[in-house]
Amino acid sequence: MHAMVLCAGFGTRLRPLTDKLPKPLVPLCGVPLLKYNFALLKNAGVTEIVVNTHHLGAEMEKGAAAIAGELGLSLQISREGKHILGTGGGVRKAQSMLGQGTFFLLNGDMLFDVDLAAALKAHRDAKAVATMVLAPYPKGATYGAVEVDAGFNVRRIAGRGAPIEPGLTKMHFTGVHVLERELLSRLPPEGESDINRTAYVRLIHDGGRVHGWVQKGYWGDLGAPRSLLRANLDVLEGRVPLDRFRPGADPFAHTVEQSPRVWVHPTARVEAEVTGPALIHAGVQVAKGARIGPGVVLGAGVRIDSGAEIEHAAIWDSTHIASGERVIDQIAAPGVRLDT
Repeated sequence: MHAMVLCAGFGTRLRPLTDKLPKPLVPLCGVPLLKYNFALLKNAGVTEIVVNTHHLGAEMEKGAAAIAGELGLSLQISREGKHILGTGGGVRKAQSMLGQGTFFLLNGDMLFDVDLAAALKAHRDAKAVATMVLAPYPKGATYGAVEVDAGFNVRRIAGRGAPIEPGLTKMHFTGVHVLERELLSRLPPEGESDINRTAYVRLIHDGGRVHGWVQKGYWGDLGAPRSLLRANLDVLEGRVPLDRFRPGADPFAHTVEQSPRVWVHPTARVEAEVTGPALIHAGVQVAKGARIGPGVVLGAGVRIDSGAEIEHAAIWDSTHIASGERVIDQIAAPGVRLDT
């Protein structure tokens, strides 16, 4: 089975972190976000994956190829050159790479404990052209909702689609689609477009079936600093079920729980006391007199000097935290300290 993961975006909300690293390659507890999505797809039976690239295209392509190789997946790249094409234009450009049958489409900047096999079954049982994986709409939210009827037919998307009907329920769209190729004919043949607001709305107008399927598992849009740090802490604190991502994307692989909720790679040298939860990856050096934790991820090759303080923070690979630095409620990378 085929899938496409959307990877062309600019990652604007995470700048300056994403000025040099594409957003889908941003680490979550030391593992690239894209690796979680690739592992999720592989564990659901996907063997062929397409990613589209634009922002930092060469870096995105190299990272995706490395992850696909590690997981034994076949990968194709759809390069968007001068102009980014959006969710609709990106899929339309890549259509020749997506096989002839049903395929999954995922946003590349999320973490979602979703049962893709169940979503596929629901899609086929409903005989739908497209299925949107939905979640309950948050109280007080004001962004465009997906509105479904009592049979979970999607009727309106962000105020577009069918006329206003009584009894519709607002739902949140998770960024996971199950699609038939028929949907792609409703996208413009060229240029930028939005698949939800274009192809889905046209399909609804044409009387085609867009099904809504609800999954209540952990979901996180990791496109903003606060939500990215929150996801790191949620993984550390055991709030994210990891079974659907393992063994391909397991941030705790090769580490040892040296004290309660403190996982350390055997090659790390930690001379300071660490308060859990904390995850310390390969090659980390923590000097005596540093204060680490709670709620800390130290990526591979991180160096922490004596007198540094780190709490509720994600420190990316090869970052140096100097004596006297206080990294609290931040994401840190070489040369970058980003408040959340």
